[in-house]
Amino acid sequence: MTTIDWITDLALLLVVFRQLRESRLDRTSYLIPLGIVAFVAYRYLDTVPTDGNDLVLIAALVTFGAGLGIAAGVCTRIRSRGGQLYIKAGVASACLWVLGMGTRMAFQLWVGYSGGADDVARFSAAHRITSEQAWVAAFVLMALAEVVARLATIYVRSRTATREPQPEAAGGRGTATVGRTS
Repeated sequence: MTTIDWITDLALLLVVFRQLRESRLDRTSYLIPLGIVAFVAYRYLDTVPTDGNDLVLIAALVTFGAGLGIAAGVCTRIRSRGGQLYIKAGVASACLWVLGMGTRMAFQLWVGYSGGADDVARFSAAHRITSEQAWVAAFVLMALAEVVARLATIYVRSRTATREPQPEAAGGRGTATVGRTS
């Protein structure tokens, strides 16, 4: 793994740890993780192989990533304070995030440094996975799916959640308070 690989992997892990402390839900909450995965996709995703069972591998890991992302988004607390929405990733959300991102990092380390390349080559041959690029695409798209699914879940939950009532004297029309699903 290169220095850039380590930095991007750790940055993706730090995104959720940043949210262990409650913070305001704003554009930055969406743009930072999307920017990181966009960089990763640009850097590593040259092609999406479609031969053999490459798409099956990719679909399986994308589904796994999306499932983790949705679950992490559901386990993220959203609440209203002072007319603003705030999010806080709970322990479950952080564990799901680390599971997804950590799986990809562990796979890279295993294949690159712990002799896993031969095992992956045998598995690939036995299951008609045609290239190393299929694994790269599968894990990059898994990370992308996890991030996008988590953010989409948080976005939908934040849109269905309403802000605290604003006092009439301050010009607010007033709405109900935010709900929490986890």
